Amino acid sequence: MGGRSLGNFRAVLGKELRSYFFSPFIYLISAVFLLLSGYYFYTDLIFYVQFGFGINIMENFWQLLFTDLRLVVLLTVPFLTMRLFAEEKRLGTIELLLTYPMRDSELFWGKFCACAIATLFMLSFTLIYPLVMYSLQPFQWTIVGAGYTGLVCIALSFIACGLFISSLTDNLVVAGLAALGVSLFFWIISWNEGATNEGFLRLLAQVSMVTHFQSFAQGFIDSKEVAFFAVFITFFSFLTLRSLGARQWKGRQ
Repeated sequence: MGGRSLGNFRAVLGKELRSYFFSPFIYLISAVFLLLSGYYFYTDLIFYVQFGFGINIMENFWQLLFTDLRLVVLLTVPFLTMRLFAEEKRLGTIELLLTYPMRDSELFWGKFCACAIATLFMLSFTLIYPLVMYSLQPFQWTIVGAGYTGLVCIALSFIACGLFISSLTDNLVVAGLAALGVSLFFWIISWNEGATNEGFLRLLAQVSMVTHFQSFAQGFIDSKEVAFFAVFITFFSFLTLRSLGARQWKGRQ
């Protein structure tokens, strides 16, 4: 990335970070995120304290907690992505942005990285859970590290999907709900054992986020699973850049 491109990227990144952190919205979403994740942490811990006799409580506790936290990520990330392009289009500022000497990729990655930082900001508060658990019962941090790696992968995938949906509309509600719907589709796509045959079900499992997240929740970082999420992010990034390019092309007609 050249100096000019890096400058454009930093300008978009700074603008979006100010938009996130100088408004109460990110703190409201973070509060909801922490309320839900704290609920899962408490109930999962109580479950294993009461019923986890005879099994490896620490390993199974983390597997259950990270499986629940991915649902909280699914429910909150679309609210962070819905305004990124939709609000620019609603206010008419997207036309101004597209007239700047700036590549679509610089605009896209500036917004993507700002949303990723906002998501990591929310996730960082949950580090209190392993710190509390470690003070009570030391454990191997590799299990927790794999779980957080999976959460980051799935969060970045939802961001890429949400950015694409946001680039298609100027309605924030539509952008948020559609991003949630599409993300949920790739979540439950393999949950139809009674409606299809086993061969097609195996094919659907290959594009299911639940399937590819499982090894992270179990404490393993599999390069194949990391590659799946990288391809997922690349695919929706490509669609977003094509969407921005199509808007510019239409504007020249």
